[in-house]
Amino acid sequence: MCDYSLENVASRDAKAGDKLISSRFPNSMTKGFAALDNPGVAVCLRPGTEIAFDDEVKFESNYPILPASRTKSRVARFRQVDLDNVYAHHDALEFADGQLVLVTRVVTGQTATVIQMPHAEDASTSAEHEHHAPATPTQELAR
Repeated sequence: MCDYSLENVASRDAKAGDKLISSRFPNSMTKGFAALDNPGVAVCLRPGTEIAFDDEVKFESNYPILPASRTKSRVARFRQVDLDNVYAHHDALEFADGQLVLVTRVVTGQTATVIQMPHAEDASTSAEHEHHAPATPTQELAR
């Protein structure tokens, strides 16, 4: 999915094998992923999509005065969080080490590859489950 603030940005659905780059889009307050070869088009991930980053992943700290945080995990599963709050960013990445990071916090310019797409029925079940299961306080949710 593409977060609510990307609704006015040209977009397409992700496909397995897509090369992505974390991007900030014109006329939008948020960040997301674009195709490496077409940076003006947002690439929308479905819940359950797995991506592998090319390098260690950097994301903005919860506190703007602190330097970017990092995770050594390079593989993440896309999910949505806080769906009951229409004003919150929903798009998040859950890393293998358990960290949960909002996509809008991922530092721009990082590249990744879509390694696995969810089955259509898995994505809808996953979205329903995530709607009823908010992130736990022990997970780091970069906001």
